[in-house]
Amino acid sequence: MVGIVSYGAYVPFYRLSRKSIGSNLRGERAMANFDEDSITMAVAAVMDCLKGMGREEVEGLYFASTTSPYREKQSATTVAVAADFRRDIVTADYANTLRAGTGALMAAADSVGAGSARQVMVAASDARLAPPGSLLEQTLGDGAAAILVGKDGVIATIEGSYSVCNEILDVWRTERMPFLKSWETRFTGTEGYQKTMVEAVAGVLKKTGLEPKQVAKVVLYTPDARASSGVCAKLGFDPKSQLQNPLFDVLGNTGSAYAMMMLVAALEESKPGDAILLANYGNGADAMVLKVTEKIKGLPPRGGIKNHLASKNVVEDYRTYLYFRGILPGVDPVYPIPYGSTSAPALLREVEKNIRFHASKCKQCGAVQYPPQRTCMKCQSQDQFQPVRLSDKRGKVFTFSMDHVSSAIDLPIVIPVIDFEGGGRMECYMTDRIVKDVKVGMDVEMTFRRMFEREDIVNYWWKAMPPRF
Repeated sequence: MVGIVSYGAYVPFYRLSRKSIGSNLRGERAMANFDEDSITMAVAAVMDCLKGMGREEVEGLYFASTTSPYREKQSATTVAVAADFRRDIVTADYANTLRAGTGALMAAADSVGAGSARQVMVAASDARLAPPGSLLEQTLGDGAAAILVGKDGVIATIEGSYSVCNEILDVWRTERMPFLKSWETRFTGTEGYQKTMVEAVAGVLKKTGLEPKQVAKVVLYTPDARASSGVCAKLGFDPKSQLQNPLFDVLGNTGSAYAMMMLVAALEESKPGDAILLANYGNGADAMVLKVTEKIKGLPPRGGIKNHLASKNVVEDYRTYLYFRGILPGVDPVYPIPYGSTSAPALLREVEKNIRFHASKCKQCGAVQYPPQRTCMKCQSQDQFQPVRLSDKRGKVFTFSMDHVSSAIDLPIVIPVIDFEGGGRMECYMTDRIVKDVKVGMDVEMTFRRMFEREDIVNYWWKAMPPRF
């Protein structure tokens, strides 16, 4: 039966204290680093989902987001290549709605059920902006989730789904708007969220023949910390014992990724036989019922929601958030940047090196070299190499330097030389680091990040970071 084979999530290392937005606010919200966006967070969630899994049977990747870096360029391909999936897979972007994640999830289930693909990876990710200091900004958060859908090794079967559409202007953003807008809360909550979610959940319960008391966990998208409790009560669920914790005080509303991230949180605590109800909202609603199987016991450890939430660095300065998100302009770098320095042909030539993060391994002596070479630096054999993926390998800092001058935002720049397990060495940048903890010999892992945006082209590469768990 079609269902979930694996799951993963990503919550940024940085959290913004809500007190920095308003003195009477409590808790914190997840805050993407200056070098993160919806693509990089999706890659991190996919890598988490792949823990203990192979890539060979993945035949599709669906990317869901309302904040893709490009308006016309597919983001799913970037995520798929960074995750080192096969070239002959189906990629698709789901966009412009908070229901993009569940829409992609249902499409993936249909594709697998029809036999079009053995496995499809669904990655939902968002880093939305609201007007600085607004009530809406206080509720937002950044993050990503990834769900692998297939037929074999299913940890949660998809028992049924039900959707409704509802034309309402409640939360929106046009092509020219950097910030979200929202209508008055009572209108959006009553006429939009509550009515639509109740209709969708009631529909899937009727379709699957479930009674509210038979559901172990209710996972609901919610625009604020309290709205989902009202929906639960109207439908006959017990909010205290059945409703999944919305995690608003520690995470925030992560947009199209939010419902799927809450599903991951529910799966982390589930046991075989549990029925999980998932409902997502956005100009209508999607509702699904899942049944947890015995296979969930054999899932290898991963970051998920719990471990990512426990690994954090709380930022108390609101200006840091504004700089990271580009709302406040940063200081220009002191070094000159030549105009026209980004080349589309050069980016294409170096996809294997920069995006897939492949090194070359000599077939004669086994030496691993990055960047890939034609002549082995150890045995001097020529054109005798095979590709080696470095993105999922850990390493150690051989040496490092710190640049206190050149950075526009993140001082100091930490530049380590990394020795990878299994061989290979590279120089790169270090991110998500606490400067006083950087030292020779420390363990690091690799993370896919934005390097810079120039001439309206977003450049990505891999950076080192201290392991989070």
